[in-house]
Amino acid sequence: MAKSIDVFSTAQAFAEDELKGCDVAVIDVLRTGSSITTALVNGAKSVIPVADMGEASKIAGNLDARNYLLCGEHNGYRIDGYQIGNSPNEFSEEKVKDKTLILNTSNGSGAIRRSHLGSKVMVATFLNMERVITELRESQKDIILICAGTRNRLAIEDLLCAGAIIHGLLGGKLHGHETDGAKVAFSLFEKFGENIEYVIRNSNHGEWLVEKFGDEDLVYCSQKNIYPVLPVLKEGVIKLADGI
Repeated sequence: MAKSIDVFSTAQAFAEDELKGCDVAVIDVLRTGSSITTALVNGAKSVIPVADMGEASKIAGNLDARNYLLCGEHNGYRIDGYQIGNSPNEFSEEKVKDKTLILNTSNGSGAIRRSHLGSKVMVATFLNMERVITELRESQKDIILICAGTRNRLAIEDLLCAGAIIHGLLGGKLHGHETDGAKVAFSLFEKFGENIEYVIRNSNHGEWLVEKFGDEDLVYCSQKNIYPVLPVLKEGVIKLADGI
């Protein structure tokens, strides 16, 4: 079992060096993590998270245009000139199968990139939560759960997912020596874990998302354990664990 479990509430809450030697799960429920998971399930070759449009263009310039798609959003909306935005429902098999996806999003892609010094870095969502728990249960290292957050602020849906993972790892009972971040996340899930969609729907980000785009993405991202897959970051590229 892991030495310790900690939670960072935003992607800006840690120094990159803090992740060295740790197993890391990055959580962005609405919507980057859910989109990455969906894309890989639907046959995408890989996902390359980037920090901005400039980096996306640079990477695209070194790839065959037939083999990649530019994906991402700015302030929730698909970036002009990109083929796909950041709705998981856009990442269909028809669109993404065998493609490399270059992904540029407001919060999630940057959070994943900042986590690159972790011993193992995986993408966690409600969609693949149990697979992440299974992986972390075997860890002998410190575990860090990173919530991507929204606009440098805590996002309750990410913290709730972190709590669900901790709850699963600890068998539903705190051991008494967890960090404050882990205790808060655990307690949030313990209180609201039976009403995940309700909590997300009433979160700041959830309310904004429904107002702008309807509730299709929110309902989809609130589902638990529909994909038994583990997206893992290695050398800047995300693939399913079995493919690495």
